[in-house]
Amino acid sequence: MKKYILEITTFVSGAIGMIIELIAARILSPYLGSSNLIWTCIIGMMLAFMSLGYYIGGKVSDKYPNISVLSIFLLIAAIFISIIPLLEVYIIEPLSKTSLAPTLIAIVCSTLTFGIPSLFLSTVSPFSVKLKDKNLEEVGKISGKISAFSTVGSIVGTFLAGFVLIPIIGVKNIILSVVIILFILSFALYKDKNLKYILKSIVVCIILISLVMFGKWTFFRTHTDIVLDTDSEYSRIWIKSIESNNQKFYALQVDTAYESVTTEKNEMTDNYLKYYDLFDYYNDNANNTLMIGGAAYTYPNYYLRKFPDKNIDVVEIDKKMTEISKKYFDLNTENKRLNIYHEDGRTYLNKTNKKYDCILIDAFKGTNAPFQLTTLEAMYNVKRALNDNGVVITNIISSLDGKNSDFLKYEFSTYKAIFDDVKVYKVAEGIDDLKLQNFILIGFKNKNNGNNEKYDKYQNLVKMEITDFQSDKKIVTDDLCPIGV
Repeated sequence: MKKYILEITTFVSGAIGMIIELIAARILSPYLGSSNLIWTCIIGMMLAFMSLGYYIGGKVSDKYPNISVLSIFLLIAAIFISIIPLLEVYIIEPLSKTSLAPTLIAIVCSTLTFGIPSLFLSTVSPFSVKLKDKNLEEVGKISGKISAFSTVGSIVGTFLAGFVLIPIIGVKNIILSVVIILFILSFALYKDKNLKYILKSIVVCIILISLVMFGKWTFFRTHTDIVLDTDSEYSRIWIKSIESNNQKFYALQVDTAYESVTTEKNEMTDNYLKYYDLFDYYNDNANNTLMIGGAAYTYPNYYLRKFPDKNIDVVEIDKKMTEISKKYFDLNTENKRLNIYHEDGRTYLNKTNKKYDCILIDAFKGTNAPFQLTTLEAMYNVKRALNDNGVVITNIISSLDGKNSDFLKYEFSTYKAIFDDVKVYKVAEGIDDLKLQNFILIGFKNKNNGNNEKYDKYQNLVKMEITDFQSDKKIVTDDLCPIGV
């Protein structure tokens, strides 16, 4: 094993580098979201610091070709990784509440929390090449071998973190594991292990573990409303307990947005959800409904109670979200009128042969939208899955005017290109048109003016239609979609 210690170190450092990059997104997501811009900042800063690490590693290894120096670099990386939970509380969250641009905040946070560890991890490859290079005629062979080990490690780290570690043990436990692994590597690489060094190492190890644990404790001490902080394959998920007017609410937060807020009796508190009932006004013969985006299953639970003769299929990409909903939001998966499919909504629409009277879309996390559900091609498949006189009802967070109105306007143009009629509803009165708010977009397969006999029942919703809504935006397609960036 000693013979291949540098190859092992290179492999492990490559894996940890990618693991750190993936958990960077999870740490930042509740404060900055997980849009394309945030991912761009994370990846860009990681690459910048990796480049700097390669350069520094090369310079230092030429001057001090000593494996103990590499050992110290790995220990420094472990130290910076161990304080990430504390940096989340004392740097990331406070910065997210400032008026600085999210892109700038993401760059700063990536630098302070993940960039520096990446720098020290990246010194491993040039150091390993230098320490292995005993024959100048084989420098190319050695360099290629070390690069291969680093790259394979990165591949393993990516799949291991994404498919196994993040959904099973969570980000904070990954951080603790990574710190311990780096400490062990650092200890193994150090050459002169006398008793004094061993005793110091034990103290340092205890301090590093304590820092991680203290960071976890500090997070929950400063967030007493969070009853669950967990990770799935797709998201970092918070369940918050909120008390207002002597009533207790459970809130499901994914990224920066509240996906669902319900009372202890699982009653709906989000006004926009009530607009999904308009399917009954516009298609009173509707019996089969598809909902894309389950989250806390607030509306499906309500739907099953209110319409005892109707069926609903729910497509929820995140299986863990369903498990959480069973525990915190009284989801009954045994109900025979409810079918749940755990897959991407677009994938389901692409392949389903089922026909629905109504399709409800509630898969957008705040203003962050999975672009594949917003495009012309997606809406074509929605219309294909609708029966005659079917409707699609979509919740969109946007503004009516100004720079934040693009989402609604792009979608309106796209729906107009596919459906026979399109209507827009403002969910709440009295909100400035420049402010972000909920809008309901309805697309009709065949024109529909609603059921006059049910007007009184739904007039509070119907009267909120914006009858003069117009859009100057282009249709969005799979090829060109500026939504969700």
